[in-house]
Amino acid sequence: MSRPARLILSLAAGLASLSFATGALALADKEVARLTSFGGSCAKCELSGRNLAGAKIIGANFSGSVLVGANLREAAFVGSNFAGADLSRADLSEAAMTGSNFGRANLSGANLRDAQGAGSNFGRANLQGANFRGAEMKGVNLAQADAQAAQFEGAQLIAANLSAGRFDKVSFREADLRAANLEGASFAGADFRNADLNKAQIGGADLSTARGLNQNQVNEACADSRTRLPAGLQARRCHGIQVIIARPGAPRPPAPPPPPAPPERPRYLIAIN
Repeated sequence: MSRPARLILSLAAGLASLSFATGALALADKEVARLTSFGGSCAKCELSGRNLAGAKIIGANFSGSVLVGANLREAAFVGSNFAGADLSRADLSEAAMTGSNFGRANLSGANLRDAQGAGSNFGRANLQGANFRGAEMKGVNLAQADAQAAQFEGAQLIAANLSAGRFDKVSFREADLRAANLEGASFAGADFRNADLNKAQIGGADLSTARGLNQNQVNEACADSRTRLPAGLQARRCHGIQVIIARPGAPRPPAPPPPPAPPERPRYLIAIN
C-alpha cells in the first residue's frame, strides 16, 4: 500500500475514534444532567427556574444563591445552608429540609406545603405570602421573621420560636403551637381558630385584633401583663412551668487497667536414667 493511502486510512480511523469519543462525552453529559445529588458549595449561584425536583442536597452551601421560581418539590436538602438566598415563588412542597439554615432568606410566595423542616432556621427571613400548610416545623426558629399573610393552617409548630416576628393576617387555623414562643410578636388580623396554644408563651404578644381566639385557648397559654388580647378575653399567667436544660458534665476518667496476673511457678523437668 502506498504511503498516501496509508495516511488516508490512518486519518479516517482517527476521525472515527474522535466521533466515538465525542458521542460518549455527550452521553456522559446527559447522564450528569440527570444526577440529583448535590453537595459542596454553590454560594451565590444562579439557579432561577431550575428543575431540582427530588434532588438530594446534603450539607451543601447555597448561601446568597438565586433560586427564584425553582422547582424543589420533594427535594431533600438536610443540613444545608440557604442563608440570604432568594427562593421567592420556589416550590418546596413535600421537601425535607430538616436542620437547614434559611436565615435572612427570601421565601416570599414560596410553597412549602407538607414540608419537613424540623429544627430549621428561618430567623429574619422574608416569608410573606408563603404556604406552610400541613408543614412539620417542630422547633423551628422564626424569630423576627416577616411572615405577613402566610399560611400555617394545620402546621406543626410545637416548641417553635416566633418571638418578635410579624405574623399579621396569617392563618394558624388548626395549627399546633404547643409550647411555642410567641413573645413580642405581632398577630394583627391573624386567624387562630382551633389552634392549640397549650403552654405557648404569649407574653408581650399583640393579639388584640386576632380572630378565632377564645378564652379557653388563652387559659392554656402563658400570658403576662404585656399581652394584648381581643376585647372580652383575659390574660392569665402560667404557673408551675420549669425548663430544665441538662448539660453533660465532664467525662469520667477511664478506669485503670487491672493489674497483671502473677507469673506462674517455674516447672522443673526431672530426668531419671
